[in-house]
Amino acid sequence: MTASPQGKSFRQSPPPSRVEKAELGPGLYLTATPIGHARDITLRALDVLQGCDLIAAEDTRVTAKLLAIYGFAKPLTPYNDHNGERERPRLLAKLRAGARIALVSDAGTPLVSDPGFKLARAALAEDLPVHAVPGASAMLTGLMLSALPSDRFLFAGFLPPKGGERRTALEALKAVPATLIFYETGPRLAATLADMVAVLGGARASVVARELTKLHEEVRRAPLAELAAYYADAAPPKGEITLLVGGPAGKTADLEQLDRLLDQVLPFMPVRAAADLLADALSLPRKLVYGHALARKDRQDD
Repeated sequence: MTASPQGKSFRQSPPPSRVEKAELGPGLYLTATPIGHARDITLRALDVLQGCDLIAAEDTRVTAKLLAIYGFAKPLTPYNDHNGERERPRLLAKLRAGARIALVSDAGTPLVSDPGFKLARAALAEDLPVHAVPGASAMLTGLMLSALPSDRFLFAGFLPPKGGERRTALEALKAVPATLIFYETGPRLAATLADMVAVLGGARASVVARELTKLHEEVRRAPLAELAAYYADAAPPKGEITLLVGGPAGKTADLEQLDRLLDQVLPFMPVRAAADLLADALSLPRKLVYGHALARKDRQDD
């Protein structure tokens, strides 16, 4: 094992020029693919895609183009929201028989706003081997480019398409003390931003990141109200969109204060009583404070 400067350890491997490909073992390989730039694929992902028996793809046409770029072909089968109930038993039967199946989405990391979750869960429920082959992610790429706080973030996926349901979902996220990350479609972006201004307020720092790592990559950083005004007048943007919104003002500082106060009161008070007391004193949600209190109590008891 080789230690990093932070003390974390990594599996040691030789340089790419000296790598001898080991034959894949059986199982389901959750394989990340590029979100735009084809060269963002990992060497390990290429090994898996070349060495597997079958690739289960969200859209076989998209995956076939990726394989063609790297000069090889593999058997492909569609696995998506439309055929998942029908295809899942067939894929599980192949895994039971020792098949090596790579699961890929159209772009990025499988299982993130992607139909592969149910297949992976079903395989794990049967104690079938499941392997993660990490790589590109639009969520994390957007966070890297956003200049928003990255120490706490919440990925909320796609918001509901209907306005009323969307505003209800945003109300539930309003007090979350973290950077919020969403995926959104071009035709719905203007309406979503307008609802965010109405529910979250227009002053929050926000980012619309579009076509990340692609030729026409665009990253707009501005307060929510400015982004909402811009896209209200603009034509619906094309391509894949990652939408990021900063947390409520002042909540991060409140949480630092909360942790200090919890360390002072927990040795003398039950967790529930301490959470109720500090939630009122700091005007924070009780559920949030109680979760922090449980975590601090566990660390104190260790």
